[in-house]
Amino acid sequence: MKKIVVTGATSMIGVATINEAIKNNVEVLAIIRKDSKKIDRLPKSNLIKFLECDLDKFDTIDSVDDDYDVFYHFAWGNTDKNTRNDPVLQQKNIKYALDAVNLAKKLGCKKYIGAGSQAEYGRVEGKLNASTPINPDIAYGMAKYAAGRLTNLRCKELNIEHIWVRILSVYGINDGPNTMISYAIKELLAGKEPEFTKCEQKWDYLFSEDAGRAFYFIGDRGKANKTYCLGSGLARPLSDYVKTINKLLNKPENTGIGKKEYALNQVMHLEADISELTADTGFKPTISFEDGLKRTIDYIIASMK
Repeated sequence: MKKIVVTGATSMIGVATINEAIKNNVEVLAIIRKDSKKIDRLPKSNLIKFLECDLDKFDTIDSVDDDYDVFYHFAWGNTDKNTRNDPVLQQKNIKYALDAVNLAKKLGCKKYIGAGSQAEYGRVEGKLNASTPINPDIAYGMAKYAAGRLTNLRCKELNIEHIWVRILSVYGINDGPNTMISYAIKELLAGKEPEFTKCEQKWDYLFSEDAGRAFYFIGDRGKANKTYCLGSGLARPLSDYVKTINKLLNKPENTGIGKKEYALNQVMHLEADISELTADTGFKPTISFEDGLKRTIDYIIASMK
């Protein structure tokens, strides 16, 4: 793998994947939104070329000056809590994912890697893998599942290898401001008390750098027509994560726990079975939650200055 294309290049996982590619001397075509304000997240490197193109304009790109090997499609519109269950908005992402396959063909790519989600499964107790039954209960999960199946069909038509990666909970550098970990850190740094449920859920968190390394390995070594689940492979009670955050920020360990009720149909167990991913690519997480959290806290503090 010498050259890759990345959509959603300024996203948390997009940036992490590009960083890993640069470490391995791989050339990158980073597709970013027009006038993106997040371009500074990406490393300064002669190995990166930029192409400005909004998600709904992928089908207008004719070609570029070079051929590439692997196409990573991370871009996805309307991911906030107010639009994730809007079927009209989410179905547009299915078309954009298919447009991305067509673009991969134009760019000479032999492999297409799509970013799926644990939301494709719905509420499940136990470890998630490719054979776990699918039962999404929100439009976002339904659209992700449909995009995975339909891009697989389109890739077969175009003779492109297809891999689908269902992502669980990734945290770290460039994470969104409203995720549990970012929210907790920012509230505590501001001298406020965050509000959590009883935190009895068992959750699987993976640091962003490890996620980027996993996607790099999948692009380099992943098997065609496979679906992989991506997480740390280890679930811990959510209270453990919250207590670790409180400890590192010198707060009482139970700060905020039990302040709010569980959401309707709350998922209580979220854990990835990464055995097949490890067997095929050699990927294993290397960064503990504690170490990743320290780096996340430093990143958030620096971004607040």
